[in-house]
Amino acid sequence: MSSQARGETSAPDLNALEAITDAIAAGAGLPEIIRAASRALDASLVLIDRTSVVLAVAARSPAEERALLRDAEGVERIELRVADTVVGQLRLRGRDADGAGAHSAMQRLVTTLIASEVERVRGPERASEEAAAAFVHAVLAREIADRDDLVARGKELGITLDRGGSVVVVRAHPRTPTDDDWRSRLLALAERGARSIAPGAIAAPTRESDGDEVVVLVADGDGDAGRRVGATVLRELEANLSGFAFAVGRSRVARDPVDLHRAGNEALLAANVVEGDPDEALLAYDDTGTYQLLLPHMSDPAELRRFYDETVSKIVAYDEQYETSDLVGTLETFLDCDGNVNATAARLITHRHTVRYRFERVREITGLDVASTDGREKLSFGLKAMRVLGIAAPRGPATERGSEGGRVRRESPDRSGR
Repeated sequence: MSSQARGETSAPDLNALEAITDAIAAGAGLPEIIRAASRALDASLVLIDRTSVVLAVAARSPAEERALLRDAEGVERIELRVADTVVGQLRLRGRDADGAGAHSAMQRLVTTLIASEVERVRGPERASEEAAAAFVHAVLAREIADRDDLVARGKELGITLDRGGSVVVVRAHPRTPTDDDWRSRLLALAERGARSIAPGAIAAPTRESDGDEVVVLVADGDGDAGRRVGATVLRELEANLSGFAFAVGRSRVARDPVDLHRAGNEALLAANVVEGDPDEALLAYDDTGTYQLLLPHMSDPAELRRFYDETVSKIVAYDEQYETSDLVGTLETFLDCDGNVNATAARLITHRHTVRYRFERVREITGLDVASTDGREKLSFGLKAMRVLGIAAPRGPATERGSEGGRVRRESPDRSGR
């Protein structure tokens, strides 16, 4: 009886295994290596990097490729690791269903070779990414004071800033629990969207975030690239990162690239203001209105925080304690309605006596009365300080892990905005 009749699988193709090592030694590239791996494992393969970008495919047909990408039945996911670092994923479907996984030793050997090659090939790219991120952080922290030096360093990284630039801040919050890989996807999607409009754009996680906030530096000589990048990045995120809330802020153009640190603060302020807005996810600094008066506090927010603490922080704490947004939400609506109680009640679909009761609670908690001009102005300014600090209203995105402290950059003592 033949081995196939007994249900045994054929031996692995050792010549194909040798072809993998030959391809690696010759620097033939990931597509050729994956084709050789496909022969060695007698399987269709898709190689995906840690940002969900497809690097190589070896499938019998377009339908088989789509099945691998959709995680159809019979598709095995293999995490590619080098030491403790995840470098990508291999999706595999055996061409003989009965033999799937039969050559586990061969599979481990092949996937180890592929993981090592992905790490080697992507190494220079990651080094370039680190250099680009360091450049963006240095520009936004105003660590490069010489214009010519800034422009020259930008050109080395592929971005031309001699005619000016703008900044876009992109932030995402999961609405439901999700895996940690989404942060790398956020960065990849933001960069892909930006570069589709401005090819030299650089995206990097902000220093203060856990990867849920990305800053994009855009060459913007005509004043229009930043606008188009902001809109395109948001569309890219909404199409490819479902189940998330987004906040995208865009700066004005900095005609002198040395002023890009100011543009960074403008984009951050706009992102903070639009944070948690139920109707909008994208805001330009030009559209932030009176919030612009608070821009000087972005580099040193201590005074802004003090004012917030003395005005609305206690009603924010009250709403959070009782898991409601009654006080903060009613106050915001009241100010949006130009201090009209009846209009506030109508918008909130509640009785005006309920609105007045909530304002009495605000007065008891804060000592500020919305009926007085001084009290109303202080509460209004306190709410603006809350937004600029990046503290969303209770039950909003600021309740997500990592955003409790706001989003205003904390400068070290020797970088206080000089």
